[in-house]
Amino acid sequence: MNLELQQFKADFFKALGHPLRIRILELLSEGDKNVNELQSLIGSEGSAVSQQLAVLRSKNIVYGTKDGNKVTYSLRDPMIIELLSVARQIFNNHLIDAISMLDRFNEE
Repeated sequence: MNLELQQFKADFFKALGHPLRIRILELLSEGDKNVNELQSLIGSEGSAVSQQLAVLRSKNIVYGTKDGNKVTYSLRDPMIIELLSVARQIFNNHLIDAISMLDRFNEE
């Protein structure tokens, strides 16, 4: 069971391992969006956005709801919003550590 959980986590974080996928998740954390809306907000080609959405769908991180010829994407689990927030806090902590180290270096 532990190995299965570790594999799930590894696959999950691999799916998050692309800047465009993270940007898509950040936008979806603000609300559901279709591909055209995502493309417009990201400023990227449709094929790139669609490819990254396919990866996120395959790992059950997002899901699409078809409405006519449009598919609206949503986060499968709202905990993704919290995960992105924690990642931002970790990034900020790294920046604070780097700034502190630089300050100490400059004092010497």
